[in-house]
Amino acid sequence: MTGAGDETALNLPAELRRAVASLGGPAAAGAVTTSDLSIDEELNLHSLGWEPLELVSGYSVFSVAPGYWSWGQGEIASASAAHDGAFRHAIARMHRDAAAVGAHGVVGVHVERVVASSHVEISLLGTAVRPVGTRAIPADQVFVSDLSARDFTLLRTAGWEPLGLAVGASFVFAPRRRVGTVLQQQSQNVELTNFTEAIYAARESAMERMQKSALALKGTGVVDVKVVEGPMSFASHAVGFAAWGTVVRMVGDAHQLIHPRAVVSLNDLDVAFDARKLE
Repeated sequence: MTGAGDETALNLPAELRRAVASLGGPAAAGAVTTSDLSIDEELNLHSLGWEPLELVSGYSVFSVAPGYWSWGQGEIASASAAHDGAFRHAIARMHRDAAAVGAHGVVGVHVERVVASSHVEISLLGTAVRPVGTRAIPADQVFVSDLSARDFTLLRTAGWEPLGLAVGASFVFAPRRRVGTVLQQQSQNVELTNFTEAIYAARESAMERMQKSALALKGTGVVDVKVVEGPMSFASHAVGFAAWGTVVRMVGDAHQLIHPRAVVSLNDLDVAFDARKLE
């Protein structure tokens, strides 16, 4: 709080009038940003010398040919290809949206996916960011990451950088059990090895594809991986496994050790008294 004689004291009524008056006028170019970041995430970004710019998105729908979810053996290649294609096109559109607003990357990307009998739908939404005062870069140089702004700050502070999203998915038929086996096991608690083996097969293919995607981006690892797996709701005889995460690599010659600081909160967990009783 400033004293009455302080030359730097604010004239609060005048400041309020100025702020209200500015609401009716045009915003300065580049002064207004839109993001889904929390306050502490935005402060983390600014502490690193970066700033949020705008919400950007990517969306794509790929069709799956009729009849591919019928009973069969092995991988459902059309569904796996549709998932890969939808993800690639959605990421490419997010790259273009981010480059259009002058961003160098996108953080906090939320992934929504729908796998239906006729199509695969991928929707991406995140906050475009850039180092303060820098110029726009080509779309293919913009990184896309599902790391939070907080995790992005920690990663950069430690001497690493995000490169993009790596994705892998596979859909596999669970082999039918013989009628005799079904009748024999229907009153028993036994492992359904056909589904277990199908999940393992789908997982192996999906993880291999995600690793290839990471290598294509010249990364050395994938962090914050999300996994979705299980039977298809519309085709109980088929299982799917999908994984995606942020590809990273070290920027310098060595990892930078981060020294955490202990913070003790002085806030009371419970209100000790009712202030109104002091009157």
